[in-house]
Amino acid sequence: MVILRPREGQELFLEAELRALIGPTRKEDGCLRYDLYRSAEGPAAYLLYEIWESRAHHTAHTKTDHFTRWNARKDSLLALRDVGFWKQIV
Repeated sequence: MVILRPREGQELFLEAELRALIGPTRKEDGCLRYDLYRSAEGPAAYLLYEIWESRAHHTAHTKTDHFTRWNARKDSLLALRDVGFWKQIV
């Protein structure tokens, strides 16, 4: 799970960049789920909910062209980025 908060005035640009990741990421080997959510309450925030077949598949994702493009742009758009890896137990 990744929680993202945009810099002031960057909400629309951030959402466009995140939407651009969805199609190519969902086609990647090992991607079981890749969903984007927007906060229903203020302030502006986004949640990427990702499920990968393995940690190796996620690592491969971070080396794709679309991810490296995003990675190069993210700092100018983000005020906060909180990444957490979770493992289902039940």
